[in-house]
Amino acid sequence: MKITVMTADEQIITLDVDSHESVENVKALLEVETSVPLQQQQLLFNGSEVRNSDKLSAIGVKDDDLLMMVSAAAASSVSTDDLRVNADGSAANPGAFQQRIRHDSDLMGRLYQNDPELAQAILGNDLNRLQEILRLRHRQRDQFQRQKEEELALLYADPFDVEAQKKIEAAIRQKGIDENWEAALEHNPEAFARVVMLYVDMEVNGVPLKAFVDSGAQSTIISKSCAERLGLLRLLDQRYKGIAHGVGQSEILGRIHVAPIKIGNVFYPCSFLVLDSPNMEFLFGLDMLRKHQCIIDLKENVLRVGGGEVSVPFLQEKDIPSRFLDEEKYAKEASSSGGPVTSGTANPSQGQASGGASGDRSKDAGFEAKVAKLVELGFGRDAVVQALQLFNGNEEQAAGFLFGG
Repeated sequence: MKITVMTADEQIITLDVDSHESVENVKALLEVETSVPLQQQQLLFNGSEVRNSDKLSAIGVKDDDLLMMVSAAAASSVSTDDLRVNADGSAANPGAFQQRIRHDSDLMGRLYQNDPELAQAILGNDLNRLQEILRLRHRQRDQFQRQKEEELALLYADPFDVEAQKKIEAAIRQKGIDENWEAALEHNPEAFARVVMLYVDMEVNGVPLKAFVDSGAQSTIISKSCAERLGLLRLLDQRYKGIAHGVGQSEILGRIHVAPIKIGNVFYPCSFLVLDSPNMEFLFGLDMLRKHQCIIDLKENVLRVGGGEVSVPFLQEKDIPSRFLDEEKYAKEASSSGGPVTSGTANPSQGQASGGASGDRSKDAGFEAKVAKLVELGFGRDAVVQALQLFNGNEEQAAGFLFGG
């Protein structure tokens, strides 16, 4: 089998040896290659020093494995002054510090077990990275020491001291939080990763774009700039101006009543509100999701349209434009423009959007009468209720919408 040995000066040596060869014979081969006497060699495997009498197979060395060789003579040549550390925990002489630790097989073995990140930095070539980790470890030790001192002070605090009791209560609460956090790391680590929102590739009026699929948004939305780029702004009906309420609010510039969207290889009619919202280009909302019988299949990670006649995959993070993922920029834009619209539709007669009054309207006898009248025309109740809510109870506009859909 072949094994690779890396020396302290980062020389790479490949040896062809038998799996039952002894470590001592391997050192003899290395003496020929490096001119370092066998007695001054220390071989490390997985961070632990191996004995001369050990067989390679017995210590788990397999084909293409890596061993480290350090020289005891080189280690002893480093002066104690070169191992001093600065006040911030960094090494005064990082190069000498690195060499000294490399040549201490016992210490390297403990580092591999207890702090593999620091061990890798010591074996690497980036001294700046090594210094960063040393400073970080120093800060962590300081913080741990302060916590211990605070806990000790609380232990001997006056039990009738109100402030001390508050600190004890806070410490107990924080301990519970830390335990909960540790449990989450073990059993639910994916909760700490960023959740990527659902985007699919679509074509709107023949132009490809990334559509944000949001079942929590009542209406399908397009920004003014995107509508202009797609050549649809000429169809803007400004009678549907208003204010869309959701998380914050945005100005509704009007409505585009119908335009073709292509999902997969199939074209579907789509209508959408046009918003003055720079942080969202195109949002495929609940109205069109329901109209086209869409299914958000998170198991297969696809959007099924038309009850399953078309399936398109949700985009991976690398395929989503970075401007859509820039959360800091999004937050700033949202605060300046009134926030992303998650629900709300325009009322052309009042110029005001409403996304939370449907419950009150449903209780109104007049609203139910309008529902019954439109249901008699052959439309489903759910579609009728949605259309009336879309136009804030305007029966004629709801009927026009239903006949047009």
